[in-house]
Amino acid sequence: MKTHFSPLRRWLSLALLVCGLLSVGRADTPQWIEIKSPHFSVATDAGEKRGREAAMRFEQMRGVFGSLMSKANVNLSVPLQIVAFRNTKELRQFAPLFNGKPIELAGLFMGSEDRSFIMLDMSVENSWSVVFHEYAHQLLNGNLATPTDPWFDEGFAEYFSTIEIVGKEAHVGKPPSSTYLILSQNRLIKIADLLKVQHNSAIYNESGDHRSVFYAESSMLVHYLYDNKLIPKLTAYFNLKNQKGLSVEEALQQSLGMSPAQLDKILETYINRGESKYYALQAPGNLASGDLAISPLRELDSNAILADIHLHSRDYQDKAIAEFQDILKADPNNAASCVGLGYAYLRKTQMDEAGKYFQRATELDTKDARAYYYSAFVASSQGNFADHTSLPETLKKLERAIQLDPAFADSYRLLAFAQQSGGNPAQALETIKKALSLRPRDENYQFDLAQIYVANEKTDEAMPILHILEKSQNPQVVLRVQSIEHLIELNKERKQQFAALESRSQEESNSNGEAGAPKSSEPPAGTPIKFMHGVITEVDCTSAPAAMLSVTSGTKKWKMRVPDLNRAVIFGADTFSCSWTNQKVSLNYRQTADGEGSVVSIETQ
Repeated sequence: MKTHFSPLRRWLSLALLVCGLLSVGRADTPQWIEIKSPHFSVATDAGEKRGREAAMRFEQMRGVFGSLMSKANVNLSVPLQIVAFRNTKELRQFAPLFNGKPIELAGLFMGSEDRSFIMLDMSVENSWSVVFHEYAHQLLNGNLATPTDPWFDEGFAEYFSTIEIVGKEAHVGKPPSSTYLILSQNRLIKIADLLKVQHNSAIYNESGDHRSVFYAESSMLVHYLYDNKLIPKLTAYFNLKNQKGLSVEEALQQSLGMSPAQLDKILETYINRGESKYYALQAPGNLASGDLAISPLRELDSNAILADIHLHSRDYQDKAIAEFQDILKADPNNAASCVGLGYAYLRKTQMDEAGKYFQRATELDTKDARAYYYSAFVASSQGNFADHTSLPETLKKLERAIQLDPAFADSYRLLAFAQQSGGNPAQALETIKKALSLRPRDENYQFDLAQIYVANEKTDEAMPILHILEKSQNPQVVLRVQSIEHLIELNKERKQQFAALESRSQEESNSNGEAGAPKSSEPPAGTPIKFMHGVITEVDCTSAPAAMLSVTSGTKKWKMRVPDLNRAVIFGADTFSCSWTNQKVSLNYRQTADGEGSVVSIETQ
């Protein structure tokens, strides 16, 4: 018996077949979701269960860090995005390249000044353990105020990376067998040498056995200090060495009560006997459903997250720009892509283009704090701080950035400079202190605090900070410290000269019976110091040793007087130049009139 299909039935059958084929195709297309826990955001295509697991694991790690450091509040001063890929093939599309090919890895931490990423291969068991070392560095930078040395930073990061979650416990302090193997096959570094290693030391930067021993031995030294409850004494050690200027040997003897030679013997015995312990800490419990916000991600939104990873990798930046542009073609109102392209142009120092995209993102009411921060940053680089008609809008953007992400330290830092430029140095001082509390070990933030102390006429508070920074391993920081110390001395002399001039004027007025005032073209020493970005268009040195700068900042033109060319405080150039034209600069200055000021310091760009 034959069955006859009508045209309608043929069409329905074909439609069902096509739908079936499409559904098969979609089954292989990953569905991305976003899982937000109290402190983390996880984007994943590995399913809700694995995404919840990743969020819980990082919440647990955060809690364990708080226990190790005795901190109730744990800071991350740069936004962190966790991306959990369902398989190795997907992760390889974002892995760093070696000889043109992606390297093999199960997880990757990628840090940046505006955003950090943790990428995980969820098809690999315990893939997050490989990123805990770098994650520990981020936690240290956001929570430890005491300046430390590489041996402690790397040793603690290794110690932290050994954490295992077993049921309701976190086991901390199980050195991997590879650590013992490295130390058994190589001679230990003398403690006196280990503790003197700095970030610019050869052993810290070279590859090979010496570097491997440095990491392994630093790890075991931190294990020993934890096992013997000596970690609290390290604060005294670092303070004696960094603030009091004691040698490693003297600081070690006074803080731990032993010489480097004694610690050499103790540590060698500790390692050879395998005496390291591990500790069982109560791990934070499983996250309740009310602690998580789970939502599907539109394809364009997940693509924007992946493009942002490419943008922050040196191997894929051009690809990222093309990806963001494709997203905006499909959805011109995709705020995440506006932020991404803005950051891409910012890296290329194409400020006008960057500003357009950041401004567009803020107009779309994005919840990404970086859009408001960078929009304000671009405005400051274009002279907005000196244009007080535009400054309120910049302040508003920075306040919005802080509202969206109260832990993003850079927003506070830029807000402090905006407040300083707006004539509120006392307010700026409180704001920069908040920024530093979020990034306590950042030397640039420490310098900013000292600089604003000076602007507040609080030199006594600035000097201890500057004395510590004098010993920085960063030559640029040391140069800036020397310049501001020179500026402090000039200000002291200037105050003395102004006081003497005022005294002579008063004497003359008394003898003449007339009211007098000091005849000085310079503002009083107590006049607030302000800040601006601008371009020197012309320099007039005809009244040497004084000079007059023509400066364009944004749309406003300024006349800036340099009192003494020979004593000018300069950053970024060896000497002052009377031939500067179209020279980008940052100026600290005291305003003397509308569009006029007296230069305190110049930093060439």
